[in-house]
Amino acid sequence: MEYLTFKLVHVISSTVLFGTGVGSAFYLLCVVLRRDVHVIAVVSRLVVLADWLFTATTAVLQPLTGLYLVHIMQMPLSTPWLAWSLGLYVLAIACWLPVVRLQMRMRDHAIAADRAGAPLPPQFWRYFAWWVALGTVALAAFLLIFYLMIFKGA
Repeated sequence: MEYLTFKLVHVISSTVLFGTGVGSAFYLLCVVLRRDVHVIAVVSRLVVLADWLFTATTAVLQPLTGLYLVHIMQMPLSTPWLAWSLGLYVLAIACWLPVVRLQMRMRDHAIAADRAGAPLPPQFWRYFAWWVALGTVALAAFLLIFYLMIFKGA
C-alpha cells in the first residue's frame, strides 16, 4: 500500500509539474506574441505566481517521491532508464530555474512599460529569447523522462 500511495503522489505531482509548466508557458508565449504590454504585465504576474505555487513545490516533490519509490523497490540508481531520467530531470530543473528568473524580469519590464505607457524594452526581448530556448530544452527533457518512465528501456 505504501508503494501505491507514493506512486500516486509521484504521478499526480508530475502531472501538476508538467501541466502547470506547459500551460503557463503557453499563455505567456501567446500574450507576448500579441505584444499587448498591459496583457503581458497581467499574465506574467500570474505565470510567476503559478510557478512558485505549483511548479516549485512539485519540482521538489518529484525527486523525493521518486527516490523513495526506488528505495522501496530496491532498484539501483545505475539502472539505465532511471539514471537517464535523473540526469534529464537535473537538466530540466537547471533550465527551469533561470526560466523563473527570466519570467520575473520579463514581468517587471512589462509592468514598468505598462505603467509608463511605453513599449517593451529591448532587454525584455532578450529575456524572452532565452526563456523560449531554455523552456524548449526543459520541455524536451520532461517528454523524454515520461518516455523513459513508461517504457523503462523496453
